[in-house]
Amino acid sequence: MAKRRFKTLLLCVAMQGLSCAPALAVEGGLGRPISGTGVQPDAGVVSPSPMVAVNFAEIYFDGSIGGSKSVPIAGKTSLGLDGEIAFTLATILKTWDTGTGNWNFASSFTLPYIWTKVSATLGTDRRSATTSQNASNLFDISFTPLIAGYHFSKTEHIAFSVNVWAPTGRYDPNALANPSLNNWTFIPQVAYTKILPAYDLEFDVVAGVQFYTRNTATNYQNAPLFTLDVMGLKRFSNGLGVGLIVGTVQQLGNDSGPTADQLNGFRGHDIALGPIVTYDTKLDGKHPLSFSARWVPTVTSTNRLNSTATFMATATLIF
Repeated sequence: MAKRRFKTLLLCVAMQGLSCAPALAVEGGLGRPISGTGVQPDAGVVSPSPMVAVNFAEIYFDGSIGGSKSVPIAGKTSLGLDGEIAFTLATILKTWDTGTGNWNFASSFTLPYIWTKVSATLGTDRRSATTSQNASNLFDISFTPLIAGYHFSKTEHIAFSVNVWAPTGRYDPNALANPSLNNWTFIPQVAYTKILPAYDLEFDVVAGVQFYTRNTATNYQNAPLFTLDVMGLKRFSNGLGVGLIVGTVQQLGNDSGPTADQLNGFRGHDIALGPIVTYDTKLDGKHPLSFSARWVPTVTSTNRLNSTATFMATATLIF
């Protein structure tokens, strides 16, 4: 039971700080989070048993900001923006042997790869031109030194962590598409899980605040972002599960810097809503293996990329 309940904690750690933006409200119109991708089943559960979990995740995002909006990117302003992203993450998480008490601990590391295409209209209303650029490479790495989980009971759990994104990807301040945001990001996060075994129902919440350092290449300072993803999930005896996810990103204050000041701080927010399907089984009858797929289109958005094509698929194996 402990292994089954632990199977996707590493996804919540990696995904809540997920950046699927090329350099894309914050600079580029997206920042690191994508609403609806940060919550997973068993989000607040840290296993009391020492183990290693490996996860692979694929996210596709195709969004835009209309031409009536000016968007900061590459140290300039664009009249609207289109961003298409395919993002692959490999995450490994280890729980430490800390006994079977109320507190348990783990650590994780994520290696991401990104392909992205960005189209922007640069210039003025009278003299402007649309240009597109592609980029693909390793993205900024992410790690979580310590995840602390507390068990209120066998059916109620909470986990605390601080995720770190390091600017290890290649960055060109003059490019539209970049495999890096060129800043450090620190994300205090809390995840909560409530299980109702009598009804095979589960309720998961993941909330965090993202703090960005200044992009020294463009002198752009992203304001902190508050993220909240909530999921309700119904499980079935054949291993299937179906649920609904709602997520939001709310910017806490205005961006700053020469470009942001021209756009009155470029403050933004969005809401996404969509279904998720999960499946749990075992590899060789002993190693828990889980899959999930979701579609979380944007419901409403201001100064952030709006997407009706936001898809995410995951696979997790526990040893």
